[in-house]
This record gives sequence, structure tokens and C-alpha cells, in this order.
Amino acid sequence: MSVAFTREEDLEATAADLPDRPISPHPNLVTRDGLARMEAALAAARAAYSAAQSKGDIEADRTAMARATRDLRYWSARRASAQLVETEPDGRVRFGGSVTIEREDGRTQTWRITGEDEADPAAGSVSHVSPLAVALIGKGVGDEAVVAGQTVEIVAVD
Repeated sequence: MSVAFTREEDLEATAADLPDRPISPHPNLVTRDGLARMEAALAAARAAYSAAQSKGDIEADRTAMARATRDLRYWSARRASAQLVETEPDGRVRFGGSVTIEREDGRTQTWRITGEDEADPAAGSVSHVSPLAVALIGKGVGDEAVVAGQTVEIVAVD
């Protein structure tokens, strides 16, 4: 549908009523890299807020201001609750470490266990509260776990 067929009041309501990003109820564990990314996201949100606030056309920048305000609230809350976790390798799957698993069909996959905000499954990292991480944390090389209904074997831990 074209914007030409919407009422101006509808556009304003959409910008003003942007829902907050949900905050996880889990502990906000972060790696050093995750903390740096969080601080960068907070700085970017502050910059976006300043940029939206400094523009003269308030009507045109209402959505940008709403997004920046929402992101500032989210990243400020996440930064305030962040718990930096630094662990040393001990041969067990742990937060901040990597684990390589072998599936029943012979495929191997390597995952890094990170905080929720830094998890990116496409890049090989999963959140510490994901079912995969929960099934693997505390296990060592040679141990088995059930992941997505399949048995996997841990073949490497870094």
C-alpha cells in the first residue's frame, strides 16, 4: 500500500508508539568482545538520538527520534545489567568458549557460546541460554548430548 493512502495521524502514531525491545529475564552474561559491541551499540544509539534531535524538521524526524530513543533505552538497560565473564579453558564446554560437535550423520559444527546480544548462529555463535548451549555446557571431549532430538558427540573444546 502506498504511503499516499495513509493518514498523517497514522504515521505519527506508528513513530510514537514504537514498542520497546524485549529485555531477557536471563542473566546478561557477556564476553569481552560482547561488552565492546554493546558499548559500540550504545554509542551509536546516542549518536542517532543526537542526530535526530538536532534536525530542524521535527515532523520528518519523529520516527528516527522514536527509534533512537527505543535503542537508547534497550542498550542502556543491557549495559547496566551486563556481567563480564572471563573463563580459562579447562577442557569443558563453558561460556565464552568454542565447542565442536559431530552429529549422527557425520557432520561437524563448531559453536562459540556467548551472551544473548552477541549470539549470531549464522556466524557460529549461540547464546548461553539456547537449548544447544544448555545441553553442552559442562561436558568434555568424548561426552554425548542430545541436541534437537539427536545425539551429538563433543569432539573438541577450546
